Amino acid sequence: MLFGHGDDFYQTKTKVRINYSSNVWYGANTAAMQKHLADSMQILERYPEPDAGSLRELIAERNNLHRGQLLVTNGSITAFYLMAQAYAGLSSMIFVPSFAEYEDACRLYQHQIRFFPIQMPLSTLNLSGMELCWICNPNNPDGSVISRDSILDLISRHPSTLFIIDQVYRDFYLGELLRLDDIGQYPNLVIIQSISKLHKIPGIRIGYIAARETIIQRLEPYLIPWSVNALAIETGKYVLTHEEQFPLPLTQWLFDAQNLQEGIRQIGIDVVPSALPFFLCRLPEGLRASSLKSYLLEKEGILIRDASNFRLLDARYFRLSTQRPAENCLLLDALKRFLAENRRL
Repeated sequence: MLFGHGDDFYQTKTKVRINYSSNVWYGANTAAMQKHLADSMQILERYPEPDAGSLRELIAERNNLHRGQLLVTNGSITAFYLMAQAYAGLSSMIFVPSFAEYEDACRLYQHQIRFFPIQMPLSTLNLSGMELCWICNPNNPDGSVISRDSILDLISRHPSTLFIIDQVYRDFYLGELLRLDDIGQYPNLVIIQSISKLHKIPGIRIGYIAARETIIQRLEPYLIPWSVNALAIETGKYVLTHEEQFPLPLTQWLFDAQNLQEGIRQIGIDVVPSALPFFLCRLPEGLRASSLKSYLLEKEGILIRDASNFRLLDARYFRLSTQRPAENCLLLDALKRFLAENRRL
């Protein structure tokens, strides 16, 4: 696995002032939730529900599903490994560059893997003989999005391929994406989502899978009992029943992201167009993202995501998740200094 995927703040926390490497909404206010959890610590004295049943039912109810169409997992990453395990040895098409854990999970369970570059037209996609297709939409790391109509058309035209659609970034996109209840019309559709990005709680690990009952039944034997702990279950229920505490000014955040992207372009760094608040950048020829990452951390206390270990990306790529405007100005100044110092070498 790629340990830098979520972010590597855990390795560098004593130095980080501003974290651009983690794709979560930085402005979420978790104070009330933290107080609730502190007042609920007695739940740790008992075993949790074996299948996170109460949270499972709440998510299903909120999305016009029933319990048998949903599984709650220890983060979305567990959901990916469950899918790969339950369909071990089959053939998988993976859209790239994207989250490396799809590939890692498929390799662990002996899938035959092919890759499809996400920038290619969907009309060139050949799914002949492919039993599973893995798509992150909206995509990490580049923030690209395949429209709802295009995804549904793809699923409809390939009824013998099981589509695993990772929508963990759905809250960061203004347009319409798949709904969980779309699984009722499309038997070859699996949707994976999480509770963390919007609520700034990636450390608690809550993911879930929505699919037809037959697919869920195939997955259930591989789900380890008590794999979702009591604190995670309580957190999930709290955020879903207190949504008013987690507003997201997405239009403003996207506006700030566009301003940051334009500022980066103006200083001579390429930016890959993105529909989300995070985006890919590419340094000029001869410069490496790993060097930039070390420079920003040591000199400025700024942590970025070196994206060179994503499939199809080279050593010049890095990813940023837009922060507060004042912090974005600090980043731009630091990038200018890095470029100026390296151009003198």
